[in-house]
Amino acid sequence: MDPFRLTCKPYRRAARVVLLGLLGSLAAPAEWPQFRGPSGQGQSSAKGLPLTWSESEKVAWKTAIPGEGWSSPVISDGQIWLTTATERGTSLRAIALDQETGRILHDVEVFRVTGPPAIHEKNSYASPTPILEPGRVYVHFGTLGTAALNRSGEILWKTQQLRYAHGHGGGGSPALAGDLLVISCDGTDQQYVVALDKNTGVIRWKTARQGGAMAYTTPLVIPRGKGRQVVSPGGNHAVSYDLESGKELWSVDYDGFSGVPRPVFAHGLVYITTGFYSPVLMAIRTEGNGNVTKTQVAWQWGRGVPLTPSPVVESGEIYLVSDNGIASCLDAKSGQELWRQRLGGTFSASPVSAEGRIYFLSEGGEATVIQAGRRFERLAVNRLDGRTLASPAIEGQAMYLRTDSHLYRIEE
Repeated sequence: MDPFRLTCKPYRRAARVVLLGLLGSLAAPAEWPQFRGPSGQGQSSAKGLPLTWSESEKVAWKTAIPGEGWSSPVISDGQIWLTTATERGTSLRAIALDQETGRILHDVEVFRVTGPPAIHEKNSYASPTPILEPGRVYVHFGTLGTAALNRSGEILWKTQQLRYAHGHGGGGSPALAGDLLVISCDGTDQQYVVALDKNTGVIRWKTARQGGAMAYTTPLVIPRGKGRQVVSPGGNHAVSYDLESGKELWSVDYDGFSGVPRPVFAHGLVYITTGFYSPVLMAIRTEGNGNVTKTQVAWQWGRGVPLTPSPVVESGEIYLVSDNGIASCLDAKSGQELWRQRLGGTFSASPVSAEGRIYFLSEGGEATVIQAGRRFERLAVNRLDGRTLASPAIEGQAMYLRTDSHLYRIEE
């Protein structure tokens, strides 16, 4: 008898725990602690993920989430955290769920806002994704506030000192590296990158961008020599900063603004997109100094490049999906196009990769699963009710998908 089909819920839950314990040696679960997972680049080492699902198939649980928010779920130590906004954006909240049951454990008002500013019709007041580490969760609502909580939902510190004019509302998520919480703050009035002390919320360094424009990106921390650098695309240029000091290391110029995708890093190259109006994918060598536009750009690509979804690298290929549903696969080292295929629909969520598959999630709740490789092979198309602009999360053998009303746990 299939233990997942037992009709008595206590026995079914117990059977699931036993079975997952037996499978643990085959597929040890990996946490999903930040936007786009352990590396921040949409890659998972999980095994045994579902290939197909629907509203009536492979839904372990489905929990209604109050309010509105497009932050992605993050997962660690049996808890799932995300953010939401209620009361038309005046109450900014952090929500924790039990990973096994989907039960809401904590629903905490972090900030109460008077007269929240206007946002883009596709955005929410809770779009940046939280970050988890042992004992803590960090939440960010753009210029409306940043905070740290413990896993019991108690606020440890909060700050509203990162002031700038969003234009369309908050978008980019923080990056956590060592004891620093790094945030790109690219408004219509001023642009800067800042590092907060994760223990206090106090600014450790703040570096202004010169000649920038608004953007909504999430920085990526990658190696540089014996240290680490923060790669932060903004309007009109991308800049690398020394993680510890905030000193500018190198920059690349381009014509673009309002970009959203997070960079990815592979094969000694960091891949960034340039934003409106004609987005370009740039592959940049990362050990240069100063303005490296003419010396360190390995290749560029300008067809089917996304404005919103981030790329994902799997083995030797980089995969993209444009906002209007064109998926592309390029050779990650050379930039050679390997294939292009229309998926249909519109896209904001960033794709994820696992088990040699790429999962693309459209705004209409439709997930297209393809086989990673140098030719296009569609494996499945799955659909849930509701809108889906939040990027998927993966942990263990389950995928977590957020719609405009619910959070789902999908598993075999």
